[in-house]
Amino acid sequence: MATAKEKFELAQQRYAATFERHLDNGVNFISRDVYIEPEVVIAPGATILPGCILRGKTVIGEEAVIGPWSVIDDSVIGARAVVNASQVRDSRVGQDAVVGPYASVRGGCELGRSVRAGSFVELKNARLGENTQVPHLAYLGDTEAGANCNFGCGVATANFDRVQKHETVVGEGAFIGCNTALIAPLQVGSGAYIGAGSTITED
Repeated sequence: MATAKEKFELAQQRYAATFERHLDNGVNFISRDVYIEPEVVIAPGATILPGCILRGKTVIGEEAVIGPWSVIDDSVIGARAVVNASQVRDSRVGQDAVVGPYASVRGGCELGRSVRAGSFVELKNARLGENTQVPHLAYLGDTEAGANCNFGCGVATANFDRVQKHETVVGEGAFIGCNTALIAPLQVGSGAYIGAGSTITED
């Protein structure tokens, strides 16, 4: 059985070979302080900043910027998207989208083109339409939102009733004010406007 030292040295050789392959293929790096597993696909012109860990069957699109200090696991990151100091797991991030800093995107999320999931945002099993904005300090779990929505600071979907998870559906162009609690199961219509500090329990 291999020792811990032997396993470490073998892993270092594998990471070094993978790094050189991507470097030769036109991926931009400013440091070798990255860890990229062999199955990861990175388009030429993408930039991987220091401290990043790319795992599994991750695909990074052209001109995307990953990092610094980001973990991408079994996810697809679209062209020109930015993932800054954040974690993305089992999810898809669309073209021109911005994630982070300090965001968590997990559990089968689908972020459309130009979506923003900003600082200290957590998304779990969320599907967000094109240009929807979640700038900071929000939790959207089991949520489907249309295009051009805005979720203010402190918005949370209450998706768990101690027995099962429930879904929140938000129509296109809805505005959800700061510190709003959306109590699932719930539907919010297209163009709806919810004032700050509201607790919504009915469609």
